[in-house]
Amino acid sequence: MSFYLNFLLISTVRRCTARSRLRSAFSLFALISVFCALLGCSDSATESTGQSELQRPKVALIMKSLANEFFVAMADGARQHHAEHSSQYDLIVNGIKDESDLTQQVALVEQMMAIGVDVIVIAPADSKALVPVLKRAVNAGIVVVNIDNQLDQSVLQQANLSVPFVGPDNRAGAKKVGDYLAKQLQPGSEVAIIAGIATAFNGQQRQAGFEDSMQQAGMKVVSVQNGDWQQAKASTITSALVNEYPNLAAVLCANDSMALGAAAVLKQAGKSEQIKLVGFDNIAAAKELLANDRLVATAEQYGGQLAVFGIDFALEILAGGQPKDKKTPVDLITKAATP
Repeated sequence: MSFYLNFLLISTVRRCTARSRLRSAFSLFALISVFCALLGCSDSATESTGQSELQRPKVALIMKSLANEFFVAMADGARQHHAEHSSQYDLIVNGIKDESDLTQQVALVEQMMAIGVDVIVIAPADSKALVPVLKRAVNAGIVVVNIDNQLDQSVLQQANLSVPFVGPDNRAGAKKVGDYLAKQLQPGSEVAIIAGIATAFNGQQRQAGFEDSMQQAGMKVVSVQNGDWQQAKASTITSALVNEYPNLAAVLCANDSMALGAAAVLKQAGKSEQIKLVGFDNIAAAKELLANDRLVATAEQYGGQLAVFGIDFALEILAGGQPKDKKTPVDLITKAATP
């Protein structure tokens, strides 16, 4: 077919007068283009590649602070999964400067909507504030899956919005950590809790899990303060706690970044043995604290796989699966025992 069309073009051009030759050639080129489109004359490899690119869904992963090792591990896990399944979907990874930068995270969702992604997998910095922009994404036909920090159910209901959550039971995980700590304390011991961001559901649940275990074990919770997931703020809080409560026996931190800040203060104050410390997330730096007996326990929620769980589920939904919540594992981590 290609040979015949070339022959036809050359013959026609030769028959054209000098004045009309160029105009006739252009007309015939246009005619041949139409024939090629109808008869499939295009290069098969290029056509195949173009179709696969069009068919691959675009997945946007929007996380919280990439300054937090937990979310760095999450991003790495997602990229590794994509490298192994690059023919199945395209991946865009985003994160915000710090975990309280709600405006930037909303802007990231809007940017992903603007470039036409098919899926948004998001670890929201706030359980309430992200709902309106995510509703716009869902209304635009984007599959949204919530990971890590669950969106507020009452706000979702008010917005008439359903977003599946893929993640661990943070309250149960924190209680496991608290229960292990309680075995090393005397009933009535003074303990303090450094919680996350007040409006973050996972922070609320971890605080509740710590409180459940301490109440059940008969401990005295002398202070609960929000460290906003930040190492520096947790350091400041811990310094004040050490000065205010000379009999303080333990500090329970809702993530390992805050536990790192608390650990530094306790070491400087010479209180690492007197005041026991726990965290949540099992980041690499926490493992070092565990090995050196400066951290009693933490919780493993498999951050490196959490985004992968969300991406896999979102692709299932995109292919016609049912959008319902999925619980992921959370395990107790101590110096003596890991999963």
